[in-house]
Amino acid sequence: MAQLWGGRFTKETDKLVYRFNASISFDRKFFAQDIEGSIAHVVMLAKQGVLTKDEKDVILKGLTGIRRDVEEGKLQITEEYEDIHSFVEANLIDRIGDVGKKLHTGRSRNDQVALDMRMYVRLEVLHVDELVKKLLGTLLDIMENNTDTYMPGFTHMQKAQPVTLAHHVGAYFEMFKRDRSRLKDIYYRMNYCPLGAGALAGTTYPLDRNYTASLLGFEGPTLNSMDSVSDRDYVIELLSALSVIMMHLSRFCEEIITWNSDEYRFVEIDDAYSTGSSIMPQKKNPDIAELIRGKTGRVYGALVSMLTTMKGLPLAYNKDMQEDKELTFDAIDTAKGCLALFDGMIGTVRFRRDVMEKSAVKGFTNATDAADYLAGRGVPFRDAHAIIGRLVLYCIDKQCGIEDLSIDELKKFSPVFEEDVYDAVSLKTCVDRRLTTGAPGPEAMKEVIALAKEYLAKDWQDEEHVKLF
Repeated sequence: MAQLWGGRFTKETDKLVYRFNASISFDRKFFAQDIEGSIAHVVMLAKQGVLTKDEKDVILKGLTGIRRDVEEGKLQITEEYEDIHSFVEANLIDRIGDVGKKLHTGRSRNDQVALDMRMYVRLEVLHVDELVKKLLGTLLDIMENNTDTYMPGFTHMQKAQPVTLAHHVGAYFEMFKRDRSRLKDIYYRMNYCPLGAGALAGTTYPLDRNYTASLLGFEGPTLNSMDSVSDRDYVIELLSALSVIMMHLSRFCEEIITWNSDEYRFVEIDDAYSTGSSIMPQKKNPDIAELIRGKTGRVYGALVSMLTTMKGLPLAYNKDMQEDKELTFDAIDTAKGCLALFDGMIGTVRFRRDVMEKSAVKGFTNATDAADYLAGRGVPFRDAHAIIGRLVLYCIDKQCGIEDLSIDELKKFSPVFEEDVYDAVSLKTCVDRRLTTGAPGPEAMKEVIALAKEYLAKDWQDEEHVKLF
């Protein structure tokens, strides 16, 4: 069992304890970050005169050789090592001899794992952001192509007022925009380097932490060594952001599932994103949407678990923090997979425009506009509201819409009604007259779509201090 801390102990660790304590089975994901961090540490140590140039060159050659051999499959990361740090250091010493033992000068596994986790999460923030941006592009395409696709808007799952599919999808566009904003905030807030904090109290070696931070693409070093090794706020923030992303995906999936039902028939999900039944040959199930909805709870669980793990920990590092990795890795992989699948599914959905429009017509979604029609002709709005309420009851009894009534029938409810009421309560008029910013009217949507295009043309990841490692 390859360990870095055996000097203090007189007997070997119990095998069950060793397996329980070891993290190599999951922190092997940090391999690239561990090598990059070690390279930067060695370069800094040589700059500060802690290592000679020859020592630096030998260690760097060993580290890059290990990286190459792992990437090419010539060297396997096995579970005989306690963690990824042990794997790298043990293989380095095996290759270059005692000079490899100088790699760990001026650092602890506490600040080392803090660095690896921070670099890994930082990179994954960018990857998740790219997937959200790609989904936004898909949603924008749907919006552009459906500014005149009429459908009912809902409150309380009841038909409320007519909107367009572009407007409905635009609501999710705004949600995912906010998700990207949260990811950006997390990136900038976490982008400080903990390496050099040591176990918790820094080190007596003359480290240049600013230089190390710059080599690794950080804004600068963290400013408190105890916080540096015990901070997992950025993990919690990412899990929170992923939970909100999953919540947005789940809400949209719920609507797709509902719209896909035979009672609605608003959409037809592409065969590539559907499954069938083993017994019922007619079935075409929205399994992908259902699974995304279901996996939302899995990501929520990671967030709650991490909050619970951290809530009682005193300063500084505690072994409990090892629990952050599997939770975070799984949540990241789950969210990324769901984003990619949802993007493919929504991009291939066929929206049944005729069914949507017919549903809006039949649902009294023009009732508010009918009340506004009366109010525009001098009827106090509260009275107009009551008149249209009675009118709707009458239509329900007759199984027809407001627009199906004759002018004589309408005048029985109010003498103010004239022939122009039919145009006033048409779906097109109901939508077109809503021109306030953020409304479904064509001019308002045109403005919003232009802003959405402008938003997607810019990318915070293109900013100079955003670096991929």
